[in-house]
Amino acid sequence: MNKLALHWQILIGMVIGTVVGIGLNLTASERETEIPALDPRLPETIQSAFISDTTARTTIEYTKKGEEETPVKWTIHPLGGEGNNVTSVKELKKVDAFAADIYLAHGQSTAKRFGGMMKSIGGLFLRMLQMVAVPLIVVSLLSGVLGLGLATEPKDGSTSDSDRPAGIGKMFTRTLLYYVCTSGLAIITGLLVVNIIRPGLGGNAAGAMAKDADAHAKPLSEVLFNQVEALIPANPLGAFTEPNFLSIIAFTLAFAVFALRCSRETQDRIRSLAEAGLDVMMSMTMAIISLAPLGVLFLMGYVSATQGTEVFSSLGKYVIAVAAALALHACVTLPLILYFIADRSPLDYVKAMSPALLTAFSSASSNGTLPLTMTSVRNRAGVSNRTSSFVLPLGATINMDGTALYEVVAVLFIAQLHGGQNLPLSQQIIVALTALLASVGAAGIPHAGLVMMVIILQAVGLPIEMQGIILAVDRVLDMARTAVNVWSDSCGCAVIDKVTQEAETLEENLTLPLGG
Repeated sequence: MNKLALHWQILIGMVIGTVVGIGLNLTASERETEIPALDPRLPETIQSAFISDTTARTTIEYTKKGEEETPVKWTIHPLGGEGNNVTSVKELKKVDAFAADIYLAHGQSTAKRFGGMMKSIGGLFLRMLQMVAVPLIVVSLLSGVLGLGLATEPKDGSTSDSDRPAGIGKMFTRTLLYYVCTSGLAIITGLLVVNIIRPGLGGNAAGAMAKDADAHAKPLSEVLFNQVEALIPANPLGAFTEPNFLSIIAFTLAFAVFALRCSRETQDRIRSLAEAGLDVMMSMTMAIISLAPLGVLFLMGYVSATQGTEVFSSLGKYVIAVAAALALHACVTLPLILYFIADRSPLDYVKAMSPALLTAFSSASSNGTLPLTMTSVRNRAGVSNRTSSFVLPLGATINMDGTALYEVVAVLFIAQLHGGQNLPLSQQIIVALTALLASVGAAGIPHAGLVMMVIILQAVGLPIEMQGIILAVDRVLDMARTAVNVWSDSCGCAVIDKVTQEAETLEENLTLPLGG
């Protein structure tokens, strides 16, 4: 199995896990347990208990001694509801620990019991992804931003801001603005598509639950202020240990930017340390990702054993939603920017970039495609070497349109599937902002989006084990979003090159002496 490509290994793991899970669901997903009076499994204060467990719904009913006319009844259902209805065992444990404990100990169906075991084993893989998330973000950002120091150092070796080439600073500002705008547009596209298709809801929203979520949602102004506040950590070390990813990304970017203002010697030391750390973390991350087939096997086994075959209908709609959103961004948004701002023919430009785009799609690695991207931009698309050598390496580090879009669709899909509802607007804004910043810290390697998704799921309080269901189709979508990442970088080269040329021409005209 080790000789097979990783995506084939993941596919095999998915198939095995699905077959085992569905087999358990079809044969052992229903169970009724009646615990009579005086049974040693019951505490002295309980008269009797009855538990009915199925794929769709779990009912737990018990009667207290002396209160035979008023039994306590709880229902566990993904959509929740009013009264004694909860969405999960975890939620039930908060309000009635006895009901949760008696269900876990004596009432679970065989499918759910084995599903829980598979969830625990698959959770180890997810914990490893969590383990590398913070250090990978830090060293990736430091290495990428500090790499700009090589380009921004003046030729005479001086380090004062006044001695740095003015053109580099302006190009950096324009490039950063382009990347933020296109990533923002990609995220908006993803939000629109996932709210229209609603892949995790089957086209139906749970009205009562949605209203309840909106009723408890914070005002938009408060949500935005909280996000801004999170960008300024009161204790950076505390942000790293919590972890608070918005604070981590913001502090790391600030640290790297201000390091560029220091001496060349200081920059070289920090950059060397960051690059060495990046080599180690990339190696560790790839080793963990190589365990994805086993993670997929157990997590798909858990999902299919506890939810049955209905989950695959939603998974197909999820793939359609991601593909549609990526296609809109790549075939509509970016070509319009290319045509109106860079004054380029989108069709001619995509032909020029086709070697890089096809390589990005097949390899799912924007970093690995970078040399070919630079060659195609310079030799086939006719973009200046000055622009491409600056814009593309920066883009491979911080510009991940496809990844940001994918993260938004994936997290909202998980929210829909897990809670039977769309997230309220305030939560969707948190997802969007976190996805934007998380995409900046995503490494340009296959499946790096899996690490970043953990960040966003934690930001809105969703269970990270639900990530297991989308791992099954992640490779194909990873290929598509990598191609979109490289396409956005390539379009950025044309845009920045055109804007820079126009700005320089305008400056030359303004500085010409009157009367020539």
